[in-house]
Amino acid sequence: MKKTFTNPILKGFYPDPSVCRVGEDYYMVTSSFCYFPGLPVFHSKDLVNWRQLGHAISRPEQIDYRKAAHSEGLWAPTIRYHEGVFYIINTYVSEGREAQRCNFIVTAENPAGPWSDPVVIEGADGIDPSIFFDDDGRVWYCGNFICDPAKYPGHHGIYLCELDSQTFQFKGERKVIWDGDVCHAKYIEAPHIYKINGWYYLMVAEGGTFTNHSVMMARAKQIDGEYEVCQRNPIVSHRHLSLVHPISVVGHGDLVETQNGQWWMVLLGVRPYDGAQFNTGRETFLIPITWEKDGWPRIDNENGLVNERELRPDLPWHPWMKPSPCDNFEDGVLGMQWNQFRSVRTDFYTLTERPGYLRMKFSSDGIDRDYITPSFIGRRQQHQYFGAGCAMEFSPGADGEEAGMALVQSNEFNYLFTVKREMGKLYLVLSRHYNDAQCIECEYYETNIVKEELKRIELPGNSGRIYLRVQNDCETYCFSYGFREQEYIPFADGVDATLLSTNVAGGFVGAYLGMYGTSNGQLSDNYADFDWFEYYPWGD
Repeated sequence: MKKTFTNPILKGFYPDPSVCRVGEDYYMVTSSFCYFPGLPVFHSKDLVNWRQLGHAISRPEQIDYRKAAHSEGLWAPTIRYHEGVFYIINTYVSEGREAQRCNFIVTAENPAGPWSDPVVIEGADGIDPSIFFDDDGRVWYCGNFICDPAKYPGHHGIYLCELDSQTFQFKGERKVIWDGDVCHAKYIEAPHIYKINGWYYLMVAEGGTFTNHSVMMARAKQIDGEYEVCQRNPIVSHRHLSLVHPISVVGHGDLVETQNGQWWMVLLGVRPYDGAQFNTGRETFLIPITWEKDGWPRIDNENGLVNERELRPDLPWHPWMKPSPCDNFEDGVLGMQWNQFRSVRTDFYTLTERPGYLRMKFSSDGIDRDYITPSFIGRRQQHQYFGAGCAMEFSPGADGEEAGMALVQSNEFNYLFTVKREMGKLYLVLSRHYNDAQCIECEYYETNIVKEELKRIELPGNSGRIYLRVQNDCETYCFSYGFREQEYIPFADGVDATLLSTNVAGGFVGAYLGMYGTSNGQLSDNYADFDWFEYYPWGD
């Protein structure tokens, strides 16, 4: 019986994957937008089982996130290896999705880090840069650009320019190698160049990153020559399927050849539920690729789709030890699953002031403000069916102080399940934020964040330690609490999960959940202590 694996290979918000091979080892990086640490780096021996090694952006001084909105920040990266050095090339986006686009390179001899400070590539516009090391020693930059004037909405193209191998700066003239107008393609991005059997292959994403997403291919005999567009394009797409197909919006891929001569593509996709919603964000999938006699690639399976189950690569099976579902905060540093908003400040939590606890110090800012770093430490929602909970010790010292769990799609769309003091009394409160003025399809974007309280109960004045828990059955969240670890009291059932869907909130990220505290506009030196936080899937 042939053995199979299950897609996605990286569950949860891990979009825009890029992969490279070094001998018998595989390394992958994904985008991370406003979350810090950023650009998670993974390692695999079999292309299916991955373990995280670290982050390419792990020091606050590497990137200044202060002007990056929630779905801005670090966009699609490319990882490559050349002569003992790993390279990640990336775009930092700020002040609007089409405003400031800074393209840079970081390097490391060890993919686990430390990675260098970014080297900005002056004059490099557009997004989704890729770096290509040719056989003749030349180094090339390949990126996207917005055509001006545009012949139609979404008229983009791909350009090429040689890089100085020492300074990583442009040398010579840049050349357009794929104008979207050739095939009336929209939103061409994510270019990667490969040299195979004497041909330079240029692979791109097209159609935008949602409904019409796809992968397209072109080729030329010279790297800066006239590229012939594959007549079978798109070579990968689910745009012809229902939006509630089990796997949807596939695209934005990268190719890798195994040491056994097989070809595979990592790419993004989503797993939607009712109404084409998805809280887990855009995830990383894996598909087999074969090259036809005419020199063009196709998906190497029976239906030509990205499937939930595929035959394993012809590589030794190499699973890694899975991390514990419960983090007891016994180490001096946070685990790699945890992130914060931006790197503006990292002094709002400590693992050393009370060993065995994460101490969350309060910010006067709440989670509903953008461009700031609230007191929030979160991890990705990776499953449609999961449970999560924490043990918290918190004694509010002033009205307005609150702490507990936060479920976050963005600063504009989130649920807060917190202990809060008002008029000298303690309450357990479930509330939600949402943007009542959002117009995703409009040319403008307005903000009118509504905070709506769904339920509250008064707590005993000496409650001190409390256990908070949330369960998800895909379309709804259920909240409960308790004063003993094994005795949970139902609090709110059937809470709409679609509020945290990317399709509802807009943007490019997935839902997070974690620990949160705020003094709601007042200065405070108070804190909440979290003894543990657990996350466990129900089965997907």
